[in-house]
Amino acid sequence: MSLVRDHGSAEARIAFLMALRAKGLRDTAVLRAFETVPRGRFVPRRFADLALTDVALPIACGQSTLAPSLMAEMITALDVRPEHRILEIGTGTGYGSALLARLGADVVSVERYRSLALEASTRLDAQEVANVRVVHADGWHGHAAGAPYDRILVDASVEGLPAALADQLGPNGRVVLVERDEGGSVMVRYQRDALQDWTRDVLRPFSSPPLMAGVAAAL
Repeated sequence: MSLVRDHGSAEARIAFLMALRAKGLRDTAVLRAFETVPRGRFVPRRFADLALTDVALPIACGQSTLAPSLMAEMITALDVRPEHRILEIGTGTGYGSALLARLGADVVSVERYRSLALEASTRLDAQEVANVRVVHADGWHGHAAGAPYDRILVDASVEGLPAALADQLGPNGRVVLVERDEGGSVMVRYQRDALQDWTRDVLRPFSSPPLMAGVAAAL
């Protein structure tokens, strides 16, 4: 994959990475992904001056991005390896997809908003990110045609692991998502071992908008 750097100065890029380290990001491979994937190429132009800051940004269709440090936490918990096949639920601008592609062998990203899916595909193509396929579909159903996956990342909150995603995870696979209930929401890691037994680990409180069912009718 070929990625063009942000227009930001070297000092701004260093400050961005230092801010991520200050928030606890220590994984060398994940840090390298954030260093080489230009966030400025994946945010609306009117927010380009904020691309190298650790803030969430609004995007089209009434959606928003995660702050980079929160995205980094989810990706680190996923523990992506170069040989992994990854399913991402919630493409957004395509920035997270590009980060995952920098870490893994192949990414399928599912987006319910057609306009977001098309725009993300355009951005990824412009950055010559060849190992991501963006699919316009209902994230609750994943993408069975590409299963099984080694890793699944859900960029939204749910009340429990969706059955379709559980079915699409391969042996020794891992899912990272945000679960919510009456008490709030937390980041959770599910793991399935070679014998198909599951473990569930609660990582920390974590806020994320809910995963919407279906595909958007108008957008």
